[in-house]
Amino acid sequence: MRRVVVLLVIVLAGCGQAQRPYTPATEPTPAKPTQAKSAKAAQPEETLPTGPQSIAIGDGLRVRVEWPADPDPLLKVIVDQYVGTRQAVVEGTRGYRRNLEIQAEEQATEWVNQFIDQERSMRGTGRLYDMRVSARMGKGAQINACVDESGVRMISSRTGKAVAPQPDWLRTPYSQSVVAHRGDDGVWRIRSYITSTERCTR
Repeated sequence: MRRVVVLLVIVLAGCGQAQRPYTPATEPTPAKPTQAKSAKAAQPEETLPTGPQSIAIGDGLRVRVEWPADPDPLLKVIVDQYVGTRQAVVEGTRGYRRNLEIQAEEQATEWVNQFIDQERSMRGTGRLYDMRVSARMGKGAQINACVDESGVRMISSRTGKAVAPQPDWLRTPYSQSVVAHRGDDGVWRIRSYITSTERCTR
């Protein structure tokens, strides 16, 4: 109960200094004119699938999303950020800012840029599962998901060959949590990535 209260305080206050996300996090980049159009795609009113869904991210990388029955529309926020950050890595696009507030934008940008700076990319099939909204109050919410990237390989973006050794975080499922905030325009955006203590199993 104490943990939930603390999380809700972070969500509502919006000024807490969250920890870096599990998956590795430059100066904030001004939103592009297309931001509004991109944000509209993440509006929680759209109908979501149930059960497994395979999404092609690009150049040999896919993700299997295991939607629960009657999914909360907010789950699309965490799915979109997973697909978007990995797509930036595969395409070699610096930074990521879609539906992110400043702190989350800095974290996601750092993670994406590390791949590009080291000439790394990803190939294979990841998996998102056990997705849920763990806390929600007013314009704030915490969204959790389990990530299994044991079917993903880190490769050289120059040669396309797998690098050795592979990072440990690709081998073990982990929990990813985000704090989201609904703006005055009605769009939910990720405010920050936070470290989750929950354990994920295959």
